[in-house]
Amino acid sequence: MSTMKTRPLALTMGDPAGIGPELALAAWLRRADEDLPPFALLGDVAHAERLAGRLGLAVPVRAIASIEEAPAAFGEVLPVLPLAAGVAAEPGRPDPENAPAILEAIDRAVALAQDGRAGAVVTAPIAKSVLYEAGFAHPGHTEYLAALATPPGGETPLSVMMLWSEGLAVVPVTVHIALADVPHALTRERILATARIVDRDLRARFGIARPRLALAGLNPHAGEAGAMGREEIETIAPAIAALRAEGIDATGPHPADTLFHARARKNYDAALAMYHDQALVPIKTIAFDEAVNVTLGLPFVRTSPDHGTAFDIAGRGIARPDSLIAAIRLAGRLAGAGAGVPT
Repeated sequence: MSTMKTRPLALTMGDPAGIGPELALAAWLRRADEDLPPFALLGDVAHAERLAGRLGLAVPVRAIASIEEAPAAFGEVLPVLPLAAGVAAEPGRPDPENAPAILEAIDRAVALAQDGRAGAVVTAPIAKSVLYEAGFAHPGHTEYLAALATPPGGETPLSVMMLWSEGLAVVPVTVHIALADVPHALTRERILATARIVDRDLRARFGIARPRLALAGLNPHAGEAGAMGREEIETIAPAIAALRAEGIDATGPHPADTLFHARARKNYDAALAMYHDQALVPIKTIAFDEAVNVTLGLPFVRTSPDHGTAFDIAGRGIARPDSLIAAIRLAGRLAGAGAGVPT
C-alpha cells in the first residue's frame, strides 16, 4: 500500500443506486495490489455494509469522525464519513429522494479539499436526470463543482474537462452541446481560455515543463484550406497563433482523423478537440476501462471515472473498478508532488 505522506482523498459515493458505491468497495479490496493512497468514502455506513453483503465482498466498513482518521484506518477498514442525509437506495433503482445525500457528499468533499484537509476530490458518477427531478439547477457535475469553488462575490472559475490515460490525454473545447451549435460556440476566445488552462495545469499539476498541445480542426481534413469550412482559417488557426505568441507550444489545426494513432500521439502531451465526440471517441477506444476524467481550472484536484452510473448492471457485481482505481491513483499523484505524472 502507498506510503506517500499526502492528505487522504475524499471519495464521493455518487448516486447510491448506481455502481459508484460498489466500485468503492472493490477499489478498497485492491488497495494494496494497486498501491492506492488512503481515501475516505463520503456515504452511508449501513448502505455500504448492505451492499458488501449483497455482493459477497469482505469489506469491513467503519464510520470515522473526521477525514484525518482515514489514513490510520485505511489498511484495515473502509473508512466512511457519514452523511447527515439518509440513503435509502436499491441498486438499479434511482430515486430523487437520495438527491440531498448525493449533493451533501459532493459539498463536503469540496469543502474538505478547499480547507486543505483532503488532498483531492474523487467523484463517483451521478445521474443528472435524478438530480433535475429534485430541483438541481446546474448543467452537470463539473459546473456544480465550479460553483462550489466560487468565492463569495467572486467569478466562477472556467472548468475544463480533460480525459486522461497513460497513452492519451484529450480535452474537448466544447462539451455538452448539440453538434449543430458547435460552430457558433467555437470562438477564438474559448479556444484560448481552454488552452491556457490546460497549459497551466499540465505544468503545475502534472509537472510537464513545456506542455505540447495539438489542436484538431473542426471540419474533415481540417477544412481542406477552406474547401470544407472556414472555421480553421478564421477561428482555430488565429487562436493557435495567439497561443504561440504567448509562449505556449500549440500546433495545428490538425486533421482529427490522423491525430490519434500511436505515432501521432508521441508528438503531444494533450490534444484539444473541438467537440465532445471528437475527443471522447478516441480515448474510449484506446482506454475504455482506464480513462480518468480530470477537471482542470479548479482550485483543487478533482478526478472521476470516465463512465456513468450504469444503473442496468448495479448490484450485480460485474462492474469493473479499473477507471475508479485509475482516478484514485491519479488524484493521489496530483495531490502529492505534482510531478512525474506520465501522459
